[in-house]
Amino acid sequence: MSKVNVITQGCSSNLRESELMMGLLDNSGYDLVNDENESDANVVNICTVKGDHTALREVRRLKKLSPNKKIVVAGCITESIVPKIKQIDESISFVNTHNFGRIQTVVENSLNGTVLELLDKKYEQKVNLPSVRKNPVVGIVPILNGCNYFCTFCSTKLVKGKLFSYPMDAIRQDVKEHLKSGCKEIWITSNDTGAYMAEQGGKQKIAELLNQILSVPIGFKLRLGMMNPGNTITILGELIEIYKHPKMFKFLHIPIQSGNDEILKSMNRKYTAEDFIKVVEAFRKEMPEITISTDIIVGFPSETEEQFEDSVKILKQAKPDVLNISRYAAREGTIAAKMKQLPTNTLKQRSRIITNLYRQFAYENNRKWLGWKGKILIDEKGKNDSWIGRNYCYKPVVVKGDFKLGDEVDVEIADFTSFDLRGILGS
Repeated sequence: MSKVNVITQGCSSNLRESELMMGLLDNSGYDLVNDENESDANVVNICTVKGDHTALREVRRLKKLSPNKKIVVAGCITESIVPKIKQIDESISFVNTHNFGRIQTVVENSLNGTVLELLDKKYEQKVNLPSVRKNPVVGIVPILNGCNYFCTFCSTKLVKGKLFSYPMDAIRQDVKEHLKSGCKEIWITSNDTGAYMAEQGGKQKIAELLNQILSVPIGFKLRLGMMNPGNTITILGELIEIYKHPKMFKFLHIPIQSGNDEILKSMNRKYTAEDFIKVVEAFRKEMPEITISTDIIVGFPSETEEQFEDSVKILKQAKPDVLNISRYAAREGTIAAKMKQLPTNTLKQRSRIITNLYRQFAYENNRKWLGWKGKILIDEKGKNDSWIGRNYCYKPVVVKGDFKLGDEVDVEIADFTSFDLRGILGS
């Protein structure tokens, strides 16, 4: 049987769809390999949320590496990227995020010389399907598709479509199957976990879902994925109580994007900077050590120096442990792409300011963990014979020793950087 290699870009939702595609291919008898040099076909699961350039660069690389090898482009495929990819190679087939369940058909036809383009929108649940996990101890569980925001800078709505939440019992069963097969961590993922069931009328039901998952009578740790502030603040009290559960990683990913309300309105973000701070401070009041992760965009069209300074101020106030910094880049088909763009040098300068600022308070945040003793869960192989584990706040702890994925290890934090903690074995 033919050999297939699956390459993944982007978020944990994309990673999970790669695992699902690998499961479907494996069930169909394809030989899965991890090296594009060994494969007969390469499936590239692309991400276009931050633009087309990364996806196009990977397709060009694969085409240059093996000019005659078949390529299938999957995932978050925008209308704008299809003709650009065809310019690289007319024989490339496409299967978007809504049609990944037909990956076997696309690969088979591609290997036989037939080009397919499955790019229509469908709304099907993506749980309880065969999969091949990239990490044997981490189970990624999607809970919905699409988004209930329509941000002016983002192509997610254009690619993923309307919000479509999966049934609660199906999600809980998917969690149970991951745990039965050896997972120690469960990642709940989507474009906005806080929006779960918001399309059903009334308030969203993420709190009820988490309670259902946490009730599974098996030991594990649960990481909740990104929630927009507008969908978080309406159920803030319920979420904080759930986060106190011992199975919950004390890790909150809540994007701010801008610290200025006029820019947030121009982005169509449906919350204020004060809402963001209210959520962060409420969680920290109950769980002072909680890891706060956020996202910021610098150089959004029309952002003045004063408005940028508001972003600086709110970051100084929140002092997040993790900060994903993006220079604004226009996405074709979005409203913001039609706005007057700021000079590239302005974007670079503002990005440098935020980066330097973040490294300072990330360093100070991690300094507070010096001398901490406790358990970490090994969930990743590090560099130079090291391992990476996560403590109860999902802080990455680098440690050396004779371990395997899934081990629980007692450590003491002996050193730190802006990006991680450094542990030694405890007694």
